[in-house]
Amino acid sequence: MRELSVHATPVILSSAMYSVLQLCAINEPSFPNLKTLNLWLVAGELIRFIPFLLSSRTTAISIIFVEDDLPTTAFASVITALPTRCPDLEVLALHHLPKDPIIVAAVSEMLLATNRNILKSVWVESLLTAGAREVIYKIPSLCGLMVVIEKDTLLPPMILPNLTKIMVNSCGSFRERHLESVTLNPESEQLGDFLEAFEGVALVTSTQNTLSEFRVFTLCPWSPDYSSLLPFAHLTVLVVESSCDDGCFSNVDDDVITNLARTMPKLKTLQLGDIPCQSSGVTVKGLVVLSNHCLDLSTLRVHFQVASLTAPPAISGMASGSAPTNLQRRGCALRELDVGEIGVSDESVLMVALTLVRIFPRIDHIEYPYGNWGKVMEAVRLSRETIDHSCKEHPLLRPEVTLMTPPPRSCTQEP
Repeated sequence: MRELSVHATPVILSSAMYSVLQLCAINEPSFPNLKTLNLWLVAGELIRFIPFLLSSRTTAISIIFVEDDLPTTAFASVITALPTRCPDLEVLALHHLPKDPIIVAAVSEMLLATNRNILKSVWVESLLTAGAREVIYKIPSLCGLMVVIEKDTLLPPMILPNLTKIMVNSCGSFRERHLESVTLNPESEQLGDFLEAFEGVALVTSTQNTLSEFRVFTLCPWSPDYSSLLPFAHLTVLVVESSCDDGCFSNVDDDVITNLARTMPKLKTLQLGDIPCQSSGVTVKGLVVLSNHCLDLSTLRVHFQVASLTAPPAISGMASGSAPTNLQRRGCALRELDVGEIGVSDESVLMVALTLVRIFPRIDHIEYPYGNWGKVMEAVRLSRETIDHSCKEHPLLRPEVTLMTPPPRSCTQEP
């Protein structure tokens, strides 16, 4: 067996079984050819069984722990033993680690003992000692890195020429030059100019030309100025998630969507703000601009005005007024729309469905917790079936063509 993936269960394995595994593992590991180990929701007594799943050939380990149910001392001994049991580790991911000095020391000791010549990815959700940071932040072969720093503390200098993915828990800054993916988890409530600060750092490197995925997750209420992200024209994933628990702070409107759509035509995933909580924000006009410019967009979550979708479908033809290009004729690729808690009335179901199909002709899933959106999705499917049947006989009825403004008729044409 080369790969093992297990969702751990709450069943407590017996001491007898542990003794048997100890005896069996004296001469040879339980899985001597195992290359990749993935464990989810590991807790309690299950910790001590981890060493029996590893071998000297294991090169990739990914474990998600249950933070509230970890025996600290036993866990620390398992962690420090990883480099000995798996001397050729290339990928290491340890999530939901306890915030305990013993764990910090164990994780740091483990990282210092790994073979740094072959280590490629470190996603360890723990603070590190100064000595470990000094080493880890200068591993030349490192491509992926998760960094956990104390609140409101800047990252120390890094020399990581091959780093392409970084995740920073809490606030921080960086100056790596070839980043393709950045995930930030700021905890400070002072987030007003956070994106502007990120832009200022990134623009002095080549990150502007290499960054394709940018994610920010914060539990704080926040109304960011998205214009700071406009220089990153190569983004395919843009996720900025903040809290709406103390009132809706979303400031996404048609202007924001239009600017992002025109400067980031490669977007495939766009999620701004928390789960949509009210019918405000972007109108049908902004959605049409997004559809016309981001043809590869597949997933969308923004606050939008559902009432604007109930206007006559002709409003979906809002565009630049010029003839459609070949790319525009194939239509936007959007398949999934997250509407959150935005409501839609019974009498609006059909018109909303028809408008959505005209803007996003490939939509096939609406994410919602309750309400009439199930009826909307049924109407969308029925509308698409009708359109698909009609297009076989009348190609000009394709929704991606009707999205565009039709050419003016001559005076001699019949109405």
